[in-house]
Amino acid sequence: MPEDRFENVTVVKKANVYFDGKVTSRAVLFPDGTRKTLGIMMPGDYEFSTGAREVMEVLNGEMTVLLPGSSDWKTFKPGDAFEVPANSSFKLKITAVADYCCSYG
Repeated sequence: MPEDRFENVTVVKKANVYFDGKVTSRAVLFPDGTRKTLGIMMPGDYEFSTGAREVMEVLNGEMTVLLPGSSDWKTFKPGDAFEVPANSSFKLKITAVADYCCSYG
């Protein structure tokens, strides 16, 4: 079962803001050096590039995603997750507010 809370972490107060504020997230730092972000995406079409491997977990809403190397869009709902390889980019279509957790590495 996925975690519904994180214990003994540091949260960075300053938000990461993208696409004129339509996508925001905050970093969560773990004692072992790992990092996650918790964020919100407002309706819109987005493209992100990543240097590190990412695992995106949908917490609320839906994300329709075009993953690297794919020609088919796939919709992810709460409880679903998808992986994005390092040094790649992916596209998202968001039709209603989406809440997510992104893990890196």
